[in-house]
Amino acid sequence: MADVIDAAIEVELGAIFADARRRAGDLDPHYAALWRSLAQQSSGGKRIRPHLVRLAYSGFGGTDEALATRVAVAFELLHTAFLIHDDVIDQDTVRRGDPNVAARFAARAIRHGTDERTSGIWGETAAVLAGDLALSRAHREIALLPVDRTRRGRLLDILDRAVFVSAAGELADVVNAGDAEPTSMPRVLATLEQKTAVYSFECPLAAGAVLAGASDPAIAALERFGRFVGIAFQITDDVLGVFGDPAITGKSASSDLREGKRTALIAHAATTAHWPRIAAGLGDPGLDEAEAEEMRAALRDCGALDTALRLADEHVTLARYELETAELPAPLAAELGAIALRAVERAR
Repeated sequence: MADVIDAAIEVELGAIFADARRRAGDLDPHYAALWRSLAQQSSGGKRIRPHLVRLAYSGFGGTDEALATRVAVAFELLHTAFLIHDDVIDQDTVRRGDPNVAARFAARAIRHGTDERTSGIWGETAAVLAGDLALSRAHREIALLPVDRTRRGRLLDILDRAVFVSAAGELADVVNAGDAEPTSMPRVLATLEQKTAVYSFECPLAAGAVLAGASDPAIAALERFGRFVGIAFQITDDVLGVFGDPAITGKSASSDLREGKRTALIAHAATTAHWPRIAAGLGDPGLDEAEAEEMRAALRDCGALDTALRLADEHVTLARYELETAELPAPLAAELGAIALRAVERAR
């Protein structure tokens, strides 16, 4: 059944993008190309958020897979929008190992005879618009759901929370990176919760549960679980962003260091005697691979790597405690427990 539902999500996304490309083609070929780039950006992901939506929905007895698919697709479009905008903010050109929307449109501009500066404007403009379009479509999917007004309103509130809180986290991430003073561990963890955990775990689970008609206490337990496991997931992601294999992660293992990203690794390192070895290169756009490797060694030596992995494990423990103490259907609790473990096993 999971394969059928996953296929339905891909079919629905494909239909959305195909229809948009057709409509865009009536307006301008560049606009149609933007929608092609948006579809390409959306492909290849792990579809974590759609999976959580339909897992919670079916776990609480939901049987209308067409409804679940619509809500699942909304959260995948939201995720795509956030990734595209995040790449603009970070000035990244690669996502999942391939050129992102900005890079594709910058290359398109060059092919049309523009200079390098203008090509950059093309790329950034296309990426901002693509993210906006994906965000708008996510809201449309929820707004047009054929459910009662109260349930639709609750789902829109969940989607609104996902956007509202994630924007706070994105801003905090940028502010933290530019702060002259080291970011504290509590501040880092709060940023992870806001930027990733809420929209990636808490809200998809809550949406699936609300759609299925779950009780408020059960929904609240899922939300707490989602926040804890989302923090664990992002701590692990940040570890992989420095110590991971780019061939597996699809991301440079030096970009977070060059950008000066304030992660749990950095928050711990700033409290140790090894900090000068790390601070010297943190946020340096010209950081070369040899210097990055020296920073990795310092992060290991000061205990930052071990601390980050332990923090991830602690949040998984908190997440699993929510499953043990809440009145959730046993199959759903078991599957969520397995997801929590997988969130941190990636870095082992």
